[in-house]
Amino acid sequence: MGVGEDIMKIIDLTHQVSENMPMYPGIEAPKLHVAYNHAEYGFMETQISLFSHTGTHIDAPLHIFADGFSLENYSIEQFVGKALVIDCRNLKKGEKISMQKLEEKDSIINEAEFILFLTGQSALWGKPEYFADFPIMSTEVVEWVNKRRLKGIGIDAPSFDPVTIDNLEDAADELRIHRTILRTNNTLFLENLCNLEKLGEDLFTLCALPLKITNADGAPARIIGIR
Repeated sequence: MGVGEDIMKIIDLTHQVSENMPMYPGIEAPKLHVAYNHAEYGFMETQISLFSHTGTHIDAPLHIFADGFSLENYSIEQFVGKALVIDCRNLKKGEKISMQKLEEKDSIINEAEFILFLTGQSALWGKPEYFADFPIMSTEVVEWVNKRRLKGIGIDAPSFDPVTIDNLEDAADELRIHRTILRTNNTLFLENLCNLEKLGEDLFTLCALPLKITNADGAPARIIGIR
């Protein structure tokens, strides 16, 4: 590489999958069973059992709506594009992400195909507090997302809606933001991100590649930022 040339940086935005990882309340953790080991078989192979919204993952509209798109309904271009981080770490508990946060980015935000909200919540990964008191979007921001028809929005928290439910059967009635945005079949959700603070304030390339699963209401994904 010559003098003065930029060095490409690749930043991993994905939490590691393990049997003791944090899970959305009521959902079982992954099971990683070594089915074949070196000592007995001469090779290792692990049987993996996990829910489709485990760890860093992507939500498809089918997650909420029976007639919604699954991940396989989208072309591969849906999962790659220009992205921008919105820093929300100075918001107080209970304060919503307002249009002011987006307007601070001026015209550069109009070039973004993905918007990622940096709340600082990922620093609490592994603690009970991770599931509480993270910011959510205001109604105005939700409407803006729908008008922009973004490829995706992401957050370094467990959900775009508050984790307040005690019974998973009541989840669909509580997930207001999920229902409003995913209903359009335009914009996907990227949840449980990390390392957003390492991406800077300018546009970068985002690759958010979910497992290629039939009829996927969502899927774990390896998500990276390139700048």
